[in-house]
Amino acid sequence: MPTAMPDYDIAVLIGRFQPFHNAHAAVLRQALTLAARVLVVLGSAHQARTPKNPFFWEERAAMIADTLSAERVGGASCSPCEHGEQDAPPTLRVAFVPVRDYYDDRHWAAAVEKGVREVAGEAAKRVVLAGFDKDASTYYLNLFPHWAFHALERQGDIDASRARQLYFADGLTNALAALLPDSVARFLQDWSQSADYAALRVDWQAIQQYRQRWGNGIFVTVDAVVTAANHVLLIQRGNPPGQGLWALPGGFLEGRERLLRGALRELKEETGLDVPETALRGVAVFDHPDRSQRARIITHAHWFDLGDSETLPEVQGADDAAHARWIPLAELAALETRMFEDHFHILDHFLNVSAPL
Repeated sequence: MPTAMPDYDIAVLIGRFQPFHNAHAAVLRQALTLAARVLVVLGSAHQARTPKNPFFWEERAAMIADTLSAERVGGASCSPCEHGEQDAPPTLRVAFVPVRDYYDDRHWAAAVEKGVREVAGEAAKRVVLAGFDKDASTYYLNLFPHWAFHALERQGDIDASRARQLYFADGLTNALAALLPDSVARFLQDWSQSADYAALRVDWQAIQQYRQRWGNGIFVTVDAVVTAANHVLLIQRGNPPGQGLWALPGGFLEGRERLLRGALRELKEETGLDVPETALRGVAVFDHPDRSQRARIITHAHWFDLGDSETLPEVQGADDAAHARWIPLAELAALETRMFEDHFHILDHFLNVSAPL
């Protein structure tokens, strides 16, 4: 017989789900009891693969959908029209909202709300945010005061960070598989044979070695955003982590160096390009604690504009840069999933290049 109507039109569940594990599945089951539909907000979308965010949002959505399909969460197998939407199979009651990391709480929260409205429609008035206050990483639950909040129970001592550590250290072991839905375990087993897994395992090892050698910071870096004739100068990283990803020319500040001089030095070392200090158009500090996996690194980005000269200056990758290249501004949005750390967001800050979600 039909179940009672839920109290809410939409339940919102926010996470990165890297990877989706058994505790996530249990939390999703709870969310499905709260509302007619559940919108799963997939954070850290549109990023390059890293050991912290190894799976694209489409892959995470597929993991969750496969788990729902295999487990028939709630035991439903009827169609929505038989008893109403709340009795539909979970695969029809769950939708996904990818949201990029903006490294700015208000901007990110606005993007979450916009994504929820676009998927749920204006008719969805009763919205509840479902989640549990795990630790400092779940402070975002307080960023939506006009939504109702339903505190979920923690489902077992399973942590995605630990799961990734196990995965990149030893692959899919029996111990790791026991923490995952069967469909996710099969995905991870297959993915462990891929070139992407091999590259991320090298990055993971490089990050461990970096932390052992240098510690967790705080460190200060400088980056250069150089524009000319509707192009921006980027490098491709020559070493892990992030080998082959596009990045801004930059590096660590030296002991007695001023920030501007450090940015100009790193630019020269990595691209061969000299720019005058008079070309400086702006400076911004990027200090989000999660902007780098290597350590707590605060960078000062300097924007230099060389104007609209017909000929772009010659550049050549050197030092830590495998290549240096002038990229048309119109092509930057398409490079978002191939950019190192938060460098796309630095470019977006100065140049407004992000494509709409």
